[in-house]
Amino acid sequence: MLKTSRPLALAAIAATLALTACAPTDEADDAADTGSDTTSESSAPEAADECTPDTMETVADGTLTIATDDPAYEPWFVDNDPTNGEGYESAVAYAIAEQLGYTQDQVAWVKVPFNKVVQPGPKDFDFDVNQVSITEARRKAVDFSSGYYDVVQTVITNKGSAIDGATGIADLADAKLGAQVGTTSYTAITDQIQPSEEPAVFDTNDQAVQALKNGQIDGIVVDLPTAYYMTAVQLDDGVIVGQLPLPEGEPEQFGAVLAKDSPLTDCVSGAVDALREDGILDQINQEWLAQQGAPELS
Repeated sequence: MLKTSRPLALAAIAATLALTACAPTDEADDAADTGSDTTSESSAPEAADECTPDTMETVADGTLTIATDDPAYEPWFVDNDPTNGEGYESAVAYAIAEQLGYTQDQVAWVKVPFNKVVQPGPKDFDFDVNQVSITEARRKAVDFSSGYYDVVQTVITNKGSAIDGATGIADLADAKLGAQVGTTSYTAITDQIQPSEEPAVFDTNDQAVQALKNGQIDGIVVDLPTAYYMTAVQLDDGVIVGQLPLPEGEPEQFGAVLAKDSPLTDCVSGAVDALREDGILDQINQEWLAQQGAPELS
């Protein structure tokens, strides 16, 4: 049964987290992200009787091994503990597991850095959930499930900074912006904003936040829920400048990551599709990501 979890302890986040968000991609990504109805490159979802704990070729027999990064940030995970079922992606992961016939005690979590997840090669997990955006460039190295979250990228800063009050992308032309390495947030800076200054690249979002606090950068680009968390919790005077328009009007999506040509890809995609069709993804979104937007930069 889908786990019902306590609300986020941080009331400020619960009041402001948004329906849409954004996150990681390769710096080399040069192809458009998938649309909201896009599934993995694999064929139609496997029949239900082929997607059970008895038939699926998992890393460990009878166990579904799920990966994410460490630390695992709110609102995607709560208390840096993926096993508690709290936070949007933790809840989605357990919902996928349940859809495939796994109980909570048949789910094992492993910690895998983001950059390692999207690299080619064998995986020691069945699938990964870590705000990984589906892109055609990444599909060359890994498989993706159907998208489980529609994403938008957002610029944040400190109150009174050079870009506080910006209303358009042109207002960011001279800004020193930063993002986590290998993310679609970084690509948004280089491809959409195209500032005159070279973007700063950080191994983690925490490092980006510290650089903003230190005045080393003018702003950070992250997904919208993370933007609300950063501005309400991690920054003393954090403000959201605005969200970037979707490239070519196509939504970016997070997808579960699997090894290239994984025998589980169709099963996981089928589970995500069923969760979306049954309204369960919406229910999880309502619980963990309060629906509120941010101004769009023109």
